Amino acid sequence: MTATAASGAERRGGTPAAVAMVLAAVGSLQFGAAFAATLFDELGPGGAAFLRLALAAVILMALWRPRLRGRSAADLRVAVAFGLVLGGMNWAIYESFSRIPLGIAVTIEFVGPLGVAVAGSRRALDLLWVVLAAAGILLLADRGGGGGLDPLGIVLALVAGCCWAAYILLSARTGRRFPGGHGLALAMVVGALLTLPAGVVQAGDALLDPRLLAGGLVVAIASSVLPYSLELEALRRLRAAVFGVLMSLEPAIAALAGLVVLGQALGAGELVAIALVLAASAGATLTPRRPDAGAAEPVV
Repeated sequence: MTATAASGAERRGGTPAAVAMVLAAVGSLQFGAAFAATLFDELGPGGAAFLRLALAAVILMALWRPRLRGRSAADLRVAVAFGLVLGGMNWAIYESFSRIPLGIAVTIEFVGPLGVAVAGSRRALDLLWVVLAAAGILLLADRGGGGGLDPLGIVLALVAGCCWAAYILLSARTGRRFPGGHGLALAMVVGALLTLPAGVVQAGDALLDPRLLAGGLVVAIASSVLPYSLELEALRRLRAAVFGVLMSLEPAIAALAGLVVLGQALGAGELVAIALVLAASAGATLTPRRPDAGAAEPVV
């Protein structure tokens, strides 16, 4: 499609459709995560993460049928690195919100994409976004001075955030090296293999329970296959800034999913903290910067 044709499609409604895709992707991802938490008693967070990645890998491999023949060693290294980060991110965030509320875990995790957005910047305005996000995260960690959050849950959310930052950078490289979802399918296999030991240790024979397999399939589709596919299509129609702002809604939607599915009500201070992080992420995405700053745009 030419640039003129793409612009015309956007004027005819392409952008509203793409916005709807991103919102559906974010909602599907976070409500899928909340549903995954309902499986923790029987599977453990490691077992739930493994089932999500393994079943998503099966679906994506069947859909895309990526071929290894003809691929360079550099291509495969990128796909493997992407998969390791993907697996680590999923394992860490599931372990985190088995200990702390989902909305809080995802908010803390958001330091990853925010860090990518402002990395290398020397603008004073970007310092403001960092300060806002830091204030929100510190407010959550302190939880009003009550010390109510599990410290390990906070650390795991930060680990997931670091993995998310690497995920953004590696997904862009993977998207440039592999057509369609071929690289994502290969990465999903690597991520599943990474989480296999934790899955077996925590879930054991429960991984073969048909009821739990069905629940894992729901999580795989809702949290991996559907959102990644929707984002892939939306990124073809949306500017990076618009995509970034929409993705900034994840902490708020995660808090909503935690309330609706898990009954995790948040206090006023926690909602203010989430709003601070959301504002920081949206501000960092919306404010103009040098053209080369868009190099880390996520492409999955």
